[in-house]
Amino acid sequence: MPEHTSGSIDSGSPGSGHGSGKRIVVGVGGGIAAYKSCAIIRSFTEAGHHVRVIPTASALEFVGAATFEALSGNPVHTGVFTDVPEVPHVRLGQEADLVVIAPATADLMARAVAGRADDLLTATLLTARCPVVFAPAMHTEMWEHPATVANVATLRERGVTVIEPASGRLTGKDTGAGRLPEPTEIVGLASLLLERADALPRDLVGQKILVSAGGTREPLDPVRFLGNRSSGKQGYAIARLAVQRGAQVTLVSGYTAGLDAPAAVDVVEVKTAEDMRIAVAKRAPDCDAVVMAAAVADFRPTTTVASKIKKGPDEPDSIPLTPNADILAGLVQSRRAGEIDSSTVIVGFAAETGDSGGDVLSYARAKLQRKGCDLLVVNAVGEGKAFEVDHNDGWLLAADGSESALEHGSKSLMASRVLDALSPLLGSGE
Repeated sequence: MPEHTSGSIDSGSPGSGHGSGKRIVVGVGGGIAAYKSCAIIRSFTEAGHHVRVIPTASALEFVGAATFEALSGNPVHTGVFTDVPEVPHVRLGQEADLVVIAPATADLMARAVAGRADDLLTATLLTARCPVVFAPAMHTEMWEHPATVANVATLRERGVTVIEPASGRLTGKDTGAGRLPEPTEIVGLASLLLERADALPRDLVGQKILVSAGGTREPLDPVRFLGNRSSGKQGYAIARLAVQRGAQVTLVSGYTAGLDAPAAVDVVEVKTAEDMRIAVAKRAPDCDAVVMAAAVADFRPTTTVASKIKKGPDEPDSIPLTPNADILAGLVQSRRAGEIDSSTVIVGFAAETGDSGGDVLSYARAKLQRKGCDLLVVNAVGEGKAFEVDHNDGWLLAADGSESALEHGSKSLMASRVLDALSPLLGSGE
């Protein structure tokens, strides 16, 4: 039998990219969002992974097998009686490093819960012992129906990751919860499970968490501003993972590198440091934790002029600056004054550089003492470090004096480590 028709996942076969790539099964349910699975498949293959696509028969009504085969470089089947000698309904699941179902319809999740094995995809799910991710997509009424709610709970109890869907435009004129998250978000969450299989426990259910992210811009004139290089990626990763771990999340966002809003997160957009201070202060009393990951400008121009400052004899010799309010320290003061509940956990971030006066950690320890927060995430910043990149590392300092290194990896991996430290500090949100 020709090699390309094999039902097994061979990390060195065509379509696998680099030999070190993981073996990923992408299951596609029969919903209108099936077209988005094409972007998911492409992302995995371009990352060097070996991808096998298993659609349901209904999914092929929306996207043809030829498209899936072209994107993955592998044959596509729906039934268990194709390529029988290779026993694909057993081998595909056994050999997979990750299974991602997108879109996961209400029917497909119900069949998975029942343990059905009446097509290649459901049979593969029964044999998979790797991380399995379901990305639901359906109308709001279907997502909220007690049967679907119970099925999602059952899947999660079995160790399956079921991503919270986004809210937005659905089929036709309908809008609401049940929209498939953007492919980049699904790929990001699934890829995190390849870095760390236990990164998405449901340990934050019932908790309300406020996250700040991005940079602020302090206007000088209609053209110029004082700002920083923050992309917002780390704060967005924390918000995205917190909601997938069960929390109700509000994200106060400054300027970012054009990031999409995380699924199921309430986003509040702000511009200046004062805007962010007001937005955080308004919402913090209702939260169980506040994570200040934003890069808030420490200073602002003392005056803002209405017209562009021109070069020439009237140009200023200097631009006076005024300190902005310290939002993190203000939160701690509000907690001490009883304006915020004493049990509210406050997490700060510190972007530091070393100099002749001390190294990064010494400055960070002093900042933790000065700010009075419960946890402080410390990043050494510089060219290619922390800002405007997809990876990060650093240290996690706690008020009790403990310190731990945050290993180098994706910003999602760092976010998972930060949430690991935050979770035990929270009371029961149930």
